[in-house]
Amino acid sequence: MSRLKSELKNKDRQLTVAKISVICITVICFALIFVIYTFPSTLRIFIPPDMRAASQRPWWEVPPATVYAFAYQTFQQLNRWTLDGTNDYEKNITALKPYLTPSCEAFLQKDYEDRQRHSELRDRVRGVYEIPGRGFSDERVIIHNQDSWTVNLDLSVDEYYKDEPVKRVLTRFPISIVRMDVDSQRNPWGLGFNCYSSIPLRLEASETGEKK
Repeated sequence: MSRLKSELKNKDRQLTVAKISVICITVICFALIFVIYTFPSTLRIFIPPDMRAASQRPWWEVPPATVYAFAYQTFQQLNRWTLDGTNDYEKNITALKPYLTPSCEAFLQKDYEDRQRHSELRDRVRGVYEIPGRGFSDERVIIHNQDSWTVNLDLSVDEYYKDEPVKRVLTRFPISIVRMDVDSQRNPWGLGFNCYSSIPLRLEASETGEKK
């Protein structure tokens, strides 16, 4: 009789251990499913544009060339008024909203209102272009940390009023760029255009032949 009781106790103990094991395995499975479900389906990796030489860098590090390209393309699109600045400038701000930081968007909206108030948009055509020989170089991208940069864009600003040239100036625009990985569908760069980091500097014509 005592032997039977002992065997029953052993079986009960084994059943208890088996139940605990099943519960633990179930919890682990649900945890793995949760991790797999929440893990990002894509991973953004920045690859330097020049692959002629080997390059080793952390996957999260953004190459200076990528930061420069983002700053230049965004700034150029903002300042591309093909027909009329009154409509084009406002449309550009709206279209580029996914690439703008909230503070920069507010700054641009105020700039638009100020220009409109002073009649600096109507019938205006505008474009900005790189000054020859003053394009990308590592020195033009100042790295503050892994999430913040300043890009010095040396550009020619051309503006026309009813087909008449009214402005052609050479200017250095210090552009603030930050990491802004919010929506990869609307902003595949993972960067944010944060407007000016300081006041733009007008360049003299003689400076364009020098590389700074």
